Amino acid sequence: MIHFALNHMTVARLSFRELVALSKKLGCVGIEVRNDLPQPLFDGMAPAEAGAYIRDNGLRLLAVAEVKRFNDWSVDKEAEALALMKIANAAGAEAVSLIPRNDNLGMGNGERQANLRVALKALKPMLEDHGLVGMVEPLGFEICALRYKAEAVEGIEAVGGKDRFKLVHDTFHHTLAHGGPLFPDHTGIVHISGVVDQSVGINDMRDPHRVLVTKGDRLRNVEQIAALQAAGWNGPVSFEAFSPEVHALSDPAAALRASMDHIARVEA
Repeated sequence: MIHFALNHMTVARLSFRELVALSKKLGCVGIEVRNDLPQPLFDGMAPAEAGAYIRDNGLRLLAVAEVKRFNDWSVDKEAEALALMKIANAAGAEAVSLIPRNDNLGMGNGERQANLRVALKALKPMLEDHGLVGMVEPLGFEICALRYKAEAVEGIEAVGGKDRFKLVHDTFHHTLAHGGPLFPDHTGIVHISGVVDQSVGINDMRDPHRVLVTKGDRLRNVEQIAALQAAGWNGPVSFEAFSPEVHALSDPAAALRASMDHIARVEA
């Protein structure tokens, strides 16, 4: 059985309450909220009130996103991370999302690893103080300073952080990074989206190409989920589609249900 979840990015035009209602309707286990959408986090609702609203609807607040460029550590980055953790803690979230820099800087071999460890070492006690997990998401883009999951795991283990940091296995970014080990024991959540455009090369795939998982998916989402489950992982699988055409859907519930059914049918 797949435990589906919904990232607010997939339905970016919906309000927080609409996100909760849709997730409940679809039988999701939880939601991920974001601070990079036009509307304020929780639509301006106090975090504690928002968290209670989520739980009252039978859902988990899986993560609050995001600390951007977390591996470009500084005093300002520490303040940014602390502010997000306070919100996440007040809302009863399980995790905060940690997104690496993606600007073709800090890319040197040795430099990447050192910068990552500095950030993880600083973040670890902060996460412990707030009862949170840090969800580290390698991005498969060639200009990202944390492209590979293996490098993330090395950094996490170097700071003794396996219990405090988990990986986001994003099927899109895993494909762009040309696969590699799955690290099920380090994985906290899976992000799914599909690419059906046959004209774009893998190295040229970008967020606007990311639609729901349907027939013709080039990312092999079902196979990636099945491989993780075969390795013993069975955590939340969260829809994270960035395509404007998905955001513009008049009936996102029907489209998401169809995608869920497609995944379940193919996996079976």
